[in-house]
Amino acid sequence: MPGDTTAAPMWQSSPPGSIYDYIRVASFALGPDGRISQWSERAAELVGLTARQAIGRDPVEAFVPPEWRERGYRKVAEILDGREWTGLVPYRNPADDRETGLAEIYVMPSQDEEGERSALCIAVDVSALRRLETDLAASQAVFGQSPLGFFFCGTDLRMLRVNERFATVFGRPADAYRGMVPEDLLPRAEADRLSAAIRQVLATGQPVSDMPLVGDVPTNPERRRWAISLYRLHSGSGRPIGVAGLATDVTGRRRAELEAAGVRRNLALLNEAGARIGTSLDLETTARELLDVAVPQFCDLASVDLLQDLLTGDESQARVWGAHRTSPGGGCAELRRVAFASAISDGPVASFECCPPERSDRAGGTRTKPVQVGEVHRYAFDSACAGALRTAQVRLVSGGEGGELLGAVLQSTLIVPMVARDTVVGLVRFSRAKGSEPFGERDTALAVELAARAAVCIDNSRLYRREHERALILQRSLLPPGDPEAAGLDIACRYQPGHEATEVGGDWFDVIELPGHRTALVVGDVMGRGLRAAVAMGELRTAVRTLALLDLEPAEVLSALDEIARGLGTSGGAGGRGGRTVSRAQRVQRGQRAQAGAEGSADLSEVYLATCVYAVYDSVTGRCTFANAGHLPPMLVEPGKPAALMDVPPGMPLGVGGEPFEELEVELPEGALLALYTDGLVESRDHGLDEGLAAFREALSDSAPSAVSPGRPEGSLEDVCDHVLNTMDTHHGEDDIALLMARVQGLPAESVGDWWLPSEPRSVGRARELARRQLEEWGLDALVDTTELLVSELVTNALRYGEQGVPAAKRGGEIRLRLLRERTLVCEVWDGGLVQPRRRRARDTDEGGRGLQLVGLLSASWGSRRTPRGKTVWFELALPDGEASGPDSVEALLSMF
Repeated sequence: MPGDTTAAPMWQSSPPGSIYDYIRVASFALGPDGRISQWSERAAELVGLTARQAIGRDPVEAFVPPEWRERGYRKVAEILDGREWTGLVPYRNPADDRETGLAEIYVMPSQDEEGERSALCIAVDVSALRRLETDLAASQAVFGQSPLGFFFCGTDLRMLRVNERFATVFGRPADAYRGMVPEDLLPRAEADRLSAAIRQVLATGQPVSDMPLVGDVPTNPERRRWAISLYRLHSGSGRPIGVAGLATDVTGRRRAELEAAGVRRNLALLNEAGARIGTSLDLETTARELLDVAVPQFCDLASVDLLQDLLTGDESQARVWGAHRTSPGGGCAELRRVAFASAISDGPVASFECCPPERSDRAGGTRTKPVQVGEVHRYAFDSACAGALRTAQVRLVSGGEGGELLGAVLQSTLIVPMVARDTVVGLVRFSRAKGSEPFGERDTALAVELAARAAVCIDNSRLYRREHERALILQRSLLPPGDPEAAGLDIACRYQPGHEATEVGGDWFDVIELPGHRTALVVGDVMGRGLRAAVAMGELRTAVRTLALLDLEPAEVLSALDEIARGLGTSGGAGGRGGRTVSRAQRVQRGQRAQAGAEGSADLSEVYLATCVYAVYDSVTGRCTFANAGHLPPMLVEPGKPAALMDVPPGMPLGVGGEPFEELEVELPEGALLALYTDGLVESRDHGLDEGLAAFREALSDSAPSAVSPGRPEGSLEDVCDHVLNTMDTHHGEDDIALLMARVQGLPAESVGDWWLPSEPRSVGRARELARRQLEEWGLDALVDTTELLVSELVTNALRYGEQGVPAAKRGGEIRLRLLRERTLVCEVWDGGLVQPRRRRARDTDEGGRGLQLVGLLSASWGSRRTPRGKTVWFELALPDGEASGPDSVEALLSMF
């Protein structure tokens, strides 16, 4: 209760403060003799004398100027007679006669215990009072007349005083703010921020400038924005007594800043769109680039739908679907979702579908499941999306128009058709979530511009994709699929067309697996470039694979291929045998034109002139046989040696005809690196062939450290290819480039089982025993039964038919059995017979004739090939841990009857 002092603690020590901190009240006492008997510290500060210097002195003589001393003595006498007195007294500093002042002194007479008269004096410097009055007047003028809003709050955060401008800014009378706290003025979140800032200023003394606050005022429905600056207030003694604040209404300024920022943002977005959209001729990439620009800088969610007819290449339907047209049947055409981006979720959300697609569940209702990227869908005819496609006009859908679910998440959605060359190619949708500003006219214009830029790029991508896919289909059909694999070889290859737009050319490479874990490596180059050269290359490559399957020697393969090339290059397809005769001079002339790379001649035979190198590597013996038809020789890097060209006989190009091809057989050590390539890698207008070959040797040596310095870690063959292509000048665009590299790994001796058996009946059982023992040693117990059965059949056939066609003088030779384990299990049986085995269908009444039929049913593959001294019959089985599994033996046996 007021006046109840019992509720407050008594004799509580309060820190110095209030008005006395500013006026600095001093006190001293006069003794009965009129001299100073007590001297306070503030008196020492006021006059400039310490207590030791002042006590015992006559105050009139010490402090009063000479012209006032007579009157001063009279007043002191009156005071000692017991009279109180208050008045102004001039004084001077005894230490400095130039320093004078005027003090207001209050004198209170007193007595000591003996009854002698004395006096207690209180003095205040009048100049300090005048300064205080001036400061108060100036503060009042600034506080009351300032055009800025001022407020003072105490250490308890309650308002002490505000000026009229502050009251106007916050929409209440000035007197209504006394005692208010931030929670009474602002929303809870903003009030918490302001309270925290005031406490921080009180605690640290560091001012806060232009802190933004948002709130409402009672007199204005518009949401207002303020900038608040805070600083700490101190008493005369330096004690914090509160916080002063300066509030400025920046709503208009903020609105102008937002407008300017919006313009700058739109210009920046358009500039970014010009730089980022259309960097690739890929439809999906272009669509993603559009969304990368738009989200989150322009909107919170976005998607791109493209017409399915355009993506599938149906030009007839695509051209019909355009502005002011409808799809067949009067509904919306099919679209495919090619891109989606969101700043508020990790994936598509159902609430984003402001126009639900036409998809029904089993109960016949419409599902609200969001459209996934890659999904084909169709919008309802009366939806805003379908209307935008029909009219090629932008549609704006607010959250409330899109349904309850949409309105709870999204603020608004812009549906913008993508139009390129008077053709609607798709639809892009931009959405902003709740809490974001709704789309305005400027946003709509920007969305149309973004969609138009992307539409042109997408249409270009569509046209390019159509031509590119046609070329790629052709090229991919002509090159080996995937990463080629070979027994005993690590393979890496690269193909780089001279014309990047079509990615087709006349260079080719091939890796052909041959029986007995042998591999054929082929690199060729058809004269010319583009589609015509690619077609010719495809025909020659198919011929090479066909000839390789006959298991001919490399020279025989090139001879047969030469005849085929001559047949392709002559009018009517006749050539070689049964065709027109070509003289040696004509053949030499054709070869010279082929080596010179003649183009543009009316003679179509030059299109089919080609060079080729054909090599067969045997992983068991480690030997490789080469044959060359006018091609650049292979490059070999042996361990401990630099790269070097192999001395393979060059031969004449394919299509010249009439010239034999020679072979070169070499033994490749383990770890050796073999490189087959075309002239586009080492020759261009910038440098000659010799210079290119030297650079190739150097790049190959540098990239294969283990081949130069044994003991160093072996690098990846893929890295070797990349290093060579990055080092060489491979971007000249003059000729196609094909590079085929093979690192020799060989087949370990423990992976080979090789035996010679006498040509006698007991060898059948011996062969089964050897096969069983070897498979058990390799841990292939699952293949023992099948292998034993098939080995028995082949050895029996070798005994029965192995010497058919062999002269009597040369009969009685041995039979060779060989097992090879690598990626598959291969079994070979060698004999001296010249007659190749032929599989036939045995009749139900036949007692025999089912041996090869059984081999074909139980093995993954089988065949036979000629050898210099007879033939080899082989079969292949998949390993138990391989991806492929052999046929069921029981079912295979039953199928024979």
